[in-house]
Amino acid sequence: MPKKTVKKSTPKKVIKAPVKKVVSKIAPVTMEQLLKKTGYALRGLKRGQKVQGIVTDINPRMVMIDIGSKTEGIVTDKELELSREMMSGLKVGDKIEAYIQNPENDRGQILLSLKQTLLNKRWDYFDELIKSGEVVRVKGLEVNKGGIIVKVAGVRGFVPASQFGRSYLGHLEDLQNKSFDVKVIEVNRKNNRLIFSEKAVSEKSALAHQAEALKKVKPGDILTGVVSGIMPFGIFVRADLPAVAPAKAGVNSLFLEGLVHISEISWEKVDNPANHYKVGDQVKVKVIGVDVTSTRLHLSVKQLLADPWLELAKKYTEGKKVKGQITRLAAYGAFVNLSSGVDGLIHISKIPADKEFKVGESIECFVEQVDPEHRRISLSLALIKKPVGYK
Repeated sequence: MPKKTVKKSTPKKVIKAPVKKVVSKIAPVTMEQLLKKTGYALRGLKRGQKVQGIVTDINPRMVMIDIGSKTEGIVTDKELELSREMMSGLKVGDKIEAYIQNPENDRGQILLSLKQTLLNKRWDYFDELIKSGEVVRVKGLEVNKGGIIVKVAGVRGFVPASQFGRSYLGHLEDLQNKSFDVKVIEVNRKNNRLIFSEKAVSEKSALAHQAEALKKVKPGDILTGVVSGIMPFGIFVRADLPAVAPAKAGVNSLFLEGLVHISEISWEKVDNPANHYKVGDQVKVKVIGVDVTSTRLHLSVKQLLADPWLELAKKYTEGKKVKGQITRLAAYGAFVNLSSGVDGLIHISKIPADKEFKVGESIECFVEQVDPEHRRISLSLALIKKPVGYK
């Protein structure tokens, strides 16, 4: 039988009616609804955040800055006082960076700080001064043994004693609470270090001819000068030199700075250079080295004095009984002062186990050995009778 043909039915397409979007006509009544409707995201402020703004008002009580927030930010109270000295030149309309001190106080105000921004600008100012070599006027605040603390443009700096001209050496207290001219010689933002030089202004001509003056000096020369600075490691001396063509140079005298290292102050052991000298003292020195790069001298005071060790071999013969005073105790023995600048050592192996020394104690010793080349004297205690043939 023939097969019957079955016709496939085509499914009917279903057309959906468009859904009408219902738009609420209810007006937003909260800030959250308003932000949701407009799609605007409110920018949050955090303490310490850096913001940009425009100064809109400056008065004795506050500085107002438009930072693009819901209200203007203000610098007031303590922050205003901290920044006031550095605000010279700030005016309405200036663009400025500020830092959020408090995003919202109990009055709903945004409190700002300008201190760091203004301080950064001051550092930029000092960077420019050191490049240009321009003179700046500072005010002396506090004198200490190293120099004088000064203030300029609301920032504190330091003028070392060695950076003052001859007229001020030994008289730095005269500059306290007074203004004077200086040049910037070091700017270090990281370490908050700002160093000035007064002599770069008052002795400009002499400094300009130091390279020429350096050619006149050689090791072995003896110079006179004045102590210009005292440090734990030695003293700085400003040594006078004859003028080089004064009519051409325009100066009556030249000088070079030099260092007398603590080891070159005296044949005796020096613990603190300040116990031997003060700024302004006149001193005679011997040149023991010349540093062309820094135009500085290496100087010595003790080399102008008689070396006590030259006579030691004659004075302290082996086996001689001597008296001295304990000056220092160490793990390897005790040091005994025999005369000015001369210490001997009693080695620990020569000290009985039951014997204890005290600094300042007077004792009797025997000289075992004198080594002038290495500046050493070996001693032993005079506690028992020396055996025959003892060495």
